[in-house]
Amino acid sequence: MATSAGSRLDVAQFLEQRGMTPFHYYLLAVSCLVTFFDGLDFSLVTFTLPYLQEEMALDSTMIGLVSSAAFLGQMVGSLAGSYFADIVGRRPVIIWCTLLSALLTFVTGFADGPWPLIVLRFLGGLAIGGLLAPAWSINIESMPKGSKARAVTIIMLGFSVGGAAAGQVTNFFASPDYPYAAWHAAGAMPAFLPGPSWHMVFFVCGAATGLLALLLVFTMPESARWLVAKGKPAERVVPLLKRFDPQADLGAYSTFTLSDEGKTGDKQDPLAKLVELFRGWLVWITPLIWITYFCSSFAIYLKSAFGVLFLVELGFAREMANNLSSIGGIAGAIMGVLLLVFTEKRGPAWIAAAPLLGIPLAILIGSGILLSGPLFVPVILIGAITIGAGHAAVISITSIYYPSAVRATGGGWASFMAKFAAVAAPNIGAAWFLGSKQAVLDGYLLTGLCLLGVVLGLMALAVFAKRLEADRAQAQAAQPAE
Repeated sequence: MATSAGSRLDVAQFLEQRGMTPFHYYLLAVSCLVTFFDGLDFSLVTFTLPYLQEEMALDSTMIGLVSSAAFLGQMVGSLAGSYFADIVGRRPVIIWCTLLSALLTFVTGFADGPWPLIVLRFLGGLAIGGLLAPAWSINIESMPKGSKARAVTIIMLGFSVGGAAAGQVTNFFASPDYPYAAWHAAGAMPAFLPGPSWHMVFFVCGAATGLLALLLVFTMPESARWLVAKGKPAERVVPLLKRFDPQADLGAYSTFTLSDEGKTGDKQDPLAKLVELFRGWLVWITPLIWITYFCSSFAIYLKSAFGVLFLVELGFAREMANNLSSIGGIAGAIMGVLLLVFTEKRGPAWIAAAPLLGIPLAILIGSGILLSGPLFVPVILIGAITIGAGHAAVISITSIYYPSAVRATGGGWASFMAKFAAVAAPNIGAAWFLGSKQAVLDGYLLTGLCLLGVVLGLMALAVFAKRLEADRAQAQAAQPAE
């Protein structure tokens, strides 16, 4: 048994035998806080865009650049953050990226034109993109089988809730019809605070994220699996393992192994890390993850960047459009968690249920048949939920197939590839899908096509994932008993 006396401990068995512990829930809670503020800061442009467009007189081209700047930053940051997370650890990367995100979000409130705004959102995107793959990795590496993908979806629920909360924060601090405006006009707020405006939204969110960064210094743990995979000394590994089981007697162990993971190369350069993502069955799995994540990202980021403007173009008031986008985002993330509760042990093919349902809904919206009818709002909401649920579930599987030594790199490269879609979606959307109701409806039709790509990618991925898991189970069974 993994807990018997001896000099060598199989950490994979140790963690698996304990199931879900209070420390797992603690880790989920801390990670959800991280992703909540990450999603909050990232989504601010989406909800403040109508105010920015009005104040800065942004044309369609500039709207696309403003919307895609953070996506481009995320794209670069996902590679840098994931690489350093596999080299120096998950904890320091998460803390530093949160701190930088806070600072850059706050400073964005001082932007006085489109170009400073674009530069600051790009830099903020670097920090935001840098912490997601490490956050996914530390949870995957801590959870027992059957809960890994679900754990990622839960922490990304934090991202979605944060993104949805950005709509309410924007309404509260920017709209003249919300309490903050009345409080400021009545002199009930400190004199140094600006009145209701998009500037105030960035100031508030940046300051709140800064407080979180300070809290993480005292609360964010490191990954025990990563420490073992990197051959770190027992005095670093044992305290972390005891957080999963305070009663475990681990003093006799000096060597730690991971029986469910193959050995990776010792080289630390980025190219060597990339090569590890194509070893064995991963040569098929990695490209399929990239393709599926790309298609899902195009759909979700088109909705994220222009969901509010689309609804305004279709006749909704700004506040109503913000509310609908917020509700759809939260509900989609929650449905993603529920989807994995029923499908995680059955393989990635079952995740296709959500995007498969979303395809006819997107086509129905894009056809214009329901426009202005009583079913339009419910179908818009259900369609947004299916897109969000499918995307949350896709994210959850982008890192689970990789060894711990390169897991963050795997998630980072998947995120990098997906961000091509995230950058393209706002620019293509600004060029093709704004300016008229028909253009907006065409955007929904393209969304349906993207969801079809997600379904096909997941079905193919399921085939090779099953073969990879069978090979790893056979290798683990061949390990000598302890």
